[in-house]
Amino acid sequence: MKEQIQKADGKLGVLLPGLGAVATTMIAGVFSVRKGLSKPIGSLTQMGSIRLGKRTENRYPLIKDFVPLANLNDIVFGGWDVYTDNVYESAMNAKVLESALLQTIKPELEAIVPMKAVFDKSYVKNLDGKNIKTAATKYDLALEVMNDIENFRDANDCSRVVIVWCGSTEKYIEESAVHQSIESFEEGLRNNDPEIAPSMIYAYAALKLGVPFANGAPNLTCDIPALIQLAKETGTPIGGKDFKTGQTLMKTIVAPGLHARALGVRGWFSTNILGNRDGWVLDDPDNFKTKEVSKLSVLEDIFQPDINPELYGDLYHKVRINYYPPHGDNKESWDNIDIFGWLGYTMQIKINFLCRDSILAAPIVLDLALFMDLAKRANMTGIQEWLSFYFKSPQTAPGLRPEHDIFKQLIKLQNTLRHIMGEDLITHLGLDYYQDLVEAL
Repeated sequence: MKEQIQKADGKLGVLLPGLGAVATTMIAGVFSVRKGLSKPIGSLTQMGSIRLGKRTENRYPLIKDFVPLANLNDIVFGGWDVYTDNVYESAMNAKVLESALLQTIKPELEAIVPMKAVFDKSYVKNLDGKNIKTAATKYDLALEVMNDIENFRDANDCSRVVIVWCGSTEKYIEESAVHQSIESFEEGLRNNDPEIAPSMIYAYAALKLGVPFANGAPNLTCDIPALIQLAKETGTPIGGKDFKTGQTLMKTIVAPGLHARALGVRGWFSTNILGNRDGWVLDDPDNFKTKEVSKLSVLEDIFQPDINPELYGDLYHKVRINYYPPHGDNKESWDNIDIFGWLGYTMQIKINFLCRDSILAAPIVLDLALFMDLAKRANMTGIQEWLSFYFKSPQTAPGLRPEHDIFKQLIKLQNTLRHIMGEDLITHLGLDYYQDLVEAL
């Protein structure tokens, strides 16, 4: 398979629907890294290493030196937003990064001006931007997005493009008839079906052009039969959903440890305060429900109470998110975990995570853009489950339970990279070289 991977020649266009706190933090970070002002901490593609072969071989190259990823110097950024602020202005408004850092890369950030966005206020009631496309039908909007993609690619001389959704969480909807086939979906676009969300229009436009699409929000977007079918027909990678940051990141680290030690859990109460644009959007109950469903699924899939009823059958899981403007992008989460151990004796775990939401999300956006581009060049089409490592609610093949254990997700990701590069997969069994060591002694 290694020989079949196309080289990462030329420029890679990274287009982002939603140029808010997360997107601008990632873009500014890449420019800062390019100038040698910062390090890409948190990015697996840039800082992570991967073991190859037996432990006795001591081969641990950086991932970026092992697989043919696009170079950071070859990335060109663009995107859409409901507000007209350029990336420098948006980053200053987000107040995630220090002004002194932004000043050093101001010209590069000012040059990135958002294209008009596809927006439907009924899906995000608390936003009210004016930089919005107007067209007779949703099909026409999709055509406009396709034109944006192609014009961006031509204007910036890009050989390849990927799209990562960084927009706000849309209101909760469920699959309906319009989502079941490409034909029904396209008919819905022409008839302005209210069950077709703006994020789906971006995904449809991308997939029609063969552009990889990753969904960083919990919206129902590319995880519908119509777009899964379209991705297969056009040979395009898709993935999602909802960037794994903050509280859910902690859950996918802590819960697998409790499960591994067969410790019981009776209750897990989670609450958050957040003051950025995402927090304001989630202050609406319809939008919060979308996020809640994404966050609640994590523990059930890790603990599997149907298989372990004595340990997790009575688990009570509650999630709350509260909008609190003074904190801005600095999300704070509290978890109270009621566990029990030997002979049923009870214990508690308390976690207070004072995180920076966009600082945790930015490297995820970068990694997804680079890995989705790699997948496209390696002819890996459709759902990219090996990228579950980055998502709260990983997209899987229909009917397949998602894997939420972050350590198992990492093994899957690394073994996928080993596979496409022609290296042996690692099972951590080690019996073969243990026997060699014994015989050598």
